[in-house]
Formats: sequence, structure tokens, C-alpha cells
Amino acid sequence: MRDRLLAGIIVVPFALGLSAGAAPDRGEVAFSFQDPEVVESSGLVVQDGLVLTTNDSGDSGRVFAVDPATGRTVGVTRWSDDPTDVEALAPAGSGEVWVGDIGDNTESRDSVRVARVPVGRGERTVDVATYELTYPQGPVNAESLLADPVTGRLYVATKSVFGGRLYEAPATLSAGRPNRLRAVGDVLPIATDGAFFADGKHLVLRDYSQAAVYGFPSMDRLATFRLPREDQGEGIAVAPDGSLLVSSEGQYSDVLRVPLPDDVRRALEPAAPSPQPSTEPGTGGDAETDTVRPLSPWLLTGSLGLAVVAVLLFSLRRR
Repeated sequence: MRDRLLAGIIVVPFALGLSAGAAPDRGEVAFSFQDPEVVESSGLVVQDGLVLTTNDSGDSGRVFAVDPATGRTVGVTRWSDDPTDVEALAPAGSGEVWVGDIGDNTESRDSVRVARVPVGRGERTVDVATYELTYPQGPVNAESLLADPVTGRLYVATKSVFGGRLYEAPATLSAGRPNRLRAVGDVLPIATDGAFFADGKHLVLRDYSQAAVYGFPSMDRLATFRLPREDQGEGIAVAPDGSLLVSSEGQYSDVLRVPLPDDVRRALEPAAPSPQPSTEPGTGGDAETDTVRPLSPWLLTGSLGLAVVAVLLFSLRRR
């Protein structure tokens, strides 16, 4: 709650300072959670035709598998009786998810934990290994766990009103010793969840009111756009069709489908290949001279010429 109140101080100016895309007033309801046990959905993954979520801090360690066609829970995996502060999920391959016990509102945990948990239809209780993660600068709060779909490497995005950061976990995690995270880039301040796009070259992070898309691994922010209003939005996932699913805490809460704004979708499209110069004989020159020249220098020259003419006309009129 403390972070959410402080978020209001920083989210508004942060939003005003960004180039926002088209803003959906409300998302399409994809489904609503029908399970009364899903009361604080925090973290969202779309996998194997199911939507996976977990409750926020205060619950035992459980992952719910939900049929998106009905909103009904079709499977529950119990993996821990006493996690500290579960806040996030990330894909771990078919039949598994990473669970992020990474919350630290008081910034007092020497390390946080992640676990690779089997999920799917049916009830199961499992005993899984957990992996400790440590930050280079000491304790910090986080609610976002992401997994690179190409390499499988885990990433944690911190949640702070003074600015968030994305941290990279080691390529191979050790269960026998702490795994030191490495900072790779700055992200929006109050990140509550995130996910990679399927290409592994882009990722999205959300806060309580907006989402930001970044290029990866450059971490250049490509676009920011508002999300539909929710009571306390703490889940985001990329659907197979490239749209986003977003969720909120609350019993029987809705999961909304949010199409990417057109300008954001264009930003994610692969760059068109540069035209190749002709190498056929008799084309009138080498590859460099046959390349189509860009228009920008001509436009610049024309603009300067028009400016000079305007100045001359203005001077003549004043005489």
C-alpha cells in the first residue's frame, strides 16, 4: 500500500514526460476468475492453453491454472507452505513456471527466491528446489519476474518510486549458493509485472496505470501507453496473438485483453531490409553510386533554401 500511495506522486509526471500511444478506455474482458481462492492475482502467464496466476503475499505457495474459456480453475500446484512474499510468475517451458518470491516492501531481505514449479491441470503438491537471488547494492523491492523466451534466463524488475531497474540472473542458477543479479537497464518506477514478447527482442513492463515497451537487450524505451482502469493492476502477459492480458487483485476480478496500439505494434515490427545495390553489368557504376540516395539531405537543403528566401522577402518588405 505504501508503494501504491507514493506511486501517485511519481506516475503522473512520469506519464506526462513520455510519448503515450493510443489509450484504451477499457479493455475487452477476456474472462473473470471464478475461483474464490484467487483473491490477489499477482503475476500472469499464458502457457499451454491455460492462464496461470498466483496470489500476492499472505497466501501459501500456490499456482492456479485457469481455463481462459470459462475462468474456472482447472489445476492447483502447492509448492510451499510459507513463502515470504510471492509477487510474480514467469514462463519456464511447457508444464512449468518460475515463481518469484521477490517482494520486499521493507527492503530488509538479504536475498529473495525463485522456484521452478510444475503446473497444469489437476491438483498436485510438489517439493521443488529454490534459488536465492541477491542484488549488488543490497535489498530492494520487486514484483516483476521475466524469462527470456530464447535463452530462458531470468530477469527481475525492481519497484521503487525513485526509479526501477532491470536485473539479470546468471545463465545457470545454483541451488547451493546465492546467485548475484546484474543491473542491465533502467525501467519505469512502479513496475508491478512484466513479460517478454515471443521474439525475445522486446519486453513490456506495467505499473498501476500504464505499460512501457522496451527493446532488448538495449533497454531503449520504444513506447508507453495507458492501460484500462483496474483496482490494483499487478499482472501482465503476452498472449499468443501478440495482444496483452492484464489482471488486477480482487476476488472474481476480470482479466482484460488489451490490443497493442498501432504505433506500438509498428515499433515492434522488424526493420525493413535495406535495398541491395545492383551488381549486374551495364548498370552504370559501382554499388555505391547505384544505391538510391535518401531524401533527407534534399529535404534539408530545400528547407534551408526556403528559409533564406523568406528572410530576403521579409527584409525587402521592411525597406
